[in-house]
Amino acid sequence: MDIKDITKFLREYNDEQLSFMEVCGTHTAAISESGIPSLLSDKIKLISGPGCPVCVTVASYIDRLCALALEDNTCVVTFGDLIRVPGSESALQETKSKGGSIKMVYSPFEIIDLAKADAETTFVFAAVGFETTTPIYAVLIEKIIQEKMDNIKLLTALKTMPAAIDTLCQMGNKIDGFIAPGHVSVITGANEFRPLAEKYSLPFAVSGFKGEELISAIYALIKLKGKGTVLNLYKSAVTDNGNEKAKALVNKYFEPCNAVWRGIGEIENSGMALKKEYLIYDAGSRELTQDTAKNKGCRCGEIITGLKSPYDCPLFGKACTPENPQGACMVSNEGSCFHYYINNRK
Repeated sequence: MDIKDITKFLREYNDEQLSFMEVCGTHTAAISESGIPSLLSDKIKLISGPGCPVCVTVASYIDRLCALALEDNTCVVTFGDLIRVPGSESALQETKSKGGSIKMVYSPFEIIDLAKADAETTFVFAAVGFETTTPIYAVLIEKIIQEKMDNIKLLTALKTMPAAIDTLCQMGNKIDGFIAPGHVSVITGANEFRPLAEKYSLPFAVSGFKGEELISAIYALIKLKGKGTVLNLYKSAVTDNGNEKAKALVNKYFEPCNAVWRGIGEIENSGMALKKEYLIYDAGSRELTQDTAKNKGCRCGEIITGLKSPYDCPLFGKACTPENPQGACMVSNEGSCFHYYINNRK
């Protein structure tokens, strides 16, 4: 079928109610920006899962960064989207206004020049991400070692996707299939999701990020309903086994660990932490074992697990807007609340 026929099929679909979850922040953005929900029958529901790395990062991680920024001779280095994520008491931008030392960068490797220019200060990088970005931090650690630098550390919140999807399936959410994360799959390979597909008899469609690719993925999930299979529709970038070189580099410096996810809690072996022989470069990542969020009105945790829609949150569009975010899902440009607000996603 060509894309016009597929779109017509999805618009006129009138069979059983189906729910599909995307677990990639870039997919969430692309789905909203392409207006895909408006092209679908009311019998097809798309759910934004825990695919935004900023959104799944817990308040205790932000609290730790804020505390580090206020320590003597310590500077926190981060990307801009993490600056406004609320911790249990405040966000990094508020900590900066109180005298905390925080620098925003566009590349993790900028920390090298910062550390060379100020040897008396310890620079801590806020290393947040999934399988896509963990290889970058492995390269950074390798460079730090080569440069023999002792004033750079990482505070990691690096997570892996399969364990989280497994937990979501065990929670009893009505999910009939997954749009598998494109960027993550480039590293892991499409086969990474095959055990989950077979375990839960659910289809996974690995998709690119164009509107037509995502439309095709949704169509494929409908046709494959009830079948435990993985369909790779992004073969231009994704192979069965992924990027072996990147995975080997990650395994050189990192090892699996338990990780805490917003809205889910601690999931066994769902994170990656620096190996013991490299803990000199760690800023206390393994100590973060719980969430400390205190904003009881925020429904971010339930939204990223598919239990609620952003419209179900009492703060959405009122107390919580992109200009005044109350939760991480409204901060990040990959967050579901942000896109529901900006694009009026259904």
